[in-house]
Amino acid sequence: MVPKKLFFTKGAGVHKEKLASFELALRAAGLAHCNLVLVSSIYPPGCKRISKEEGLKQLRPGEIVFCVYDRESTNEPNRLVAASVGVAIPADQEQYGYLSEHHSFGETEEKAGEYAEDLAASMLATTLGIEFNPDSDWDEREQIFKMSGKIVRTSNITQSAIGNKDGLWTTVFAAAVFINDDNLPVENK
Repeated sequence: MVPKKLFFTKGAGVHKEKLASFELALRAAGLAHCNLVLVSSIYPPGCKRISKEEGLKQLRPGEIVFCVYDRESTNEPNRLVAASVGVAIPADQEQYGYLSEHHSFGETEEKAGEYAEDLAASMLATTLGIEFNPDSDWDEREQIFKMSGKIVRTSNITQSAIGNKDGLWTTVFAAAVFINDDNLPVENK
């Protein structure tokens, strides 16, 4: 089974119970009705990115759904949390790409997203034989990766939130969700 499509989604939830805050983050992401299975970080060759709306229409309640995701939670008032998934897609459609997960405390959404994107691109670059200095900053490496002509696109999806001021659990969630060929669109009633 090699997924032909995937979509990205994110969400945040706040509740007095940690698990319930995660449930609310999944609801915000549109995935609470599915059973999520975390898989490692390979972007399948030829996989097409679709919109969240289109992807959610293809998921059925109770379905086992494979995805790359990350989450982070805090009950510390005003603590910044972030969860991110980065992606690096090769120019060669026959080659696999990479997805990466990253979660953090105290990082802005932009910083966490760039980190996840950089991680995915660096993993792909090493498999493609692109030489780069791992200690150089992301902007410099991004230019090297894209100028090589071997990496066509990088991006990320990131959710951040500030911990609830009253100490309720705050959970952030970001995911790349795979759609299998056997998924059938859910008919609207």
